[in-house]
Parts: sequence; structure tokens; C-alpha cells
Amino acid sequence: MAKKRVFISFDYDNDKVLKDFIIGQARNPDSPFEVADHSLKESAPQKKWEEKAKRAIQRSEVLIVMLGPRTKFAPGVKKEVRMALELQKPRFQIIGYKSGGRHWALNGAGRVYHWDWRILKRLLS
Repeated sequence: MAKKRVFISFDYDNDKVLKDFIIGQARNPDSPFEVADHSLKESAPQKKWEEKAKRAIQRSEVLIVMLGPRTKFAPGVKKEVRMALELQKPRFQIIGYKSGGRHWALNGAGRVYHWDWRILKRLLS
């Protein structure tokens, strides 16, 4: 069975570790998804960054927002969610840290789930 291509949206300045962790899970032998690692530093020239992000989201089948304490305020994440909405891509949000703390869901980014391997497998199968 072909694996789903996933675009990971995350707060580049604060939560790069979340992207690294989900890439690790994608490498599990029983993973139903692969991460298209298109991490783009938002400080790149604006037009170039947006064009690359939109192409990467177009090539993906689903967008996952990794929620950390400041994700809601990350302008790049907000833009990626808007692009996914425009492209009518399925999307959902994963609470990135088990230690609790605050996380705020983004409007338009889909339902929020706790990070659990069984949930990810079900959502991406």
C-alpha cells in the first residue's frame, strides 16, 4: 500500500524537535505515511518562501500542524494553513508535547488530537 505524503507545519523557531520526532515515526516499518520534509525558514525571501511552501503542500495529501505553546502565533504556520485551505487539503492538528502546557489550536487547521501512534496510523491509513 502506498504511503500518504504528509506536509508538517510547525513553529520553525520554537518546535523543530516536533518535526524531527514525527519524521522519526514516519520511518517506522508499519508507518502509513511519509513526511515530505520541506522545512522552509520563513526568513527566506517572502515570495520565494510562499511559492515553495505552496508547491510542497500541493504535492502532499494531508497537512498536519504540530502544536506547541506558540504555534498559534507563528506567521508561517498560519500561511501554510491558509494555503492548505485554498488547495482543499485535509488537515488536522497534533498536540506536540505530552508534558502539558498550553497549546492553542489554529482556526481552519482541523481537529485537534493528542499525539498517539495509534491515532496517527488511523488518521493516515
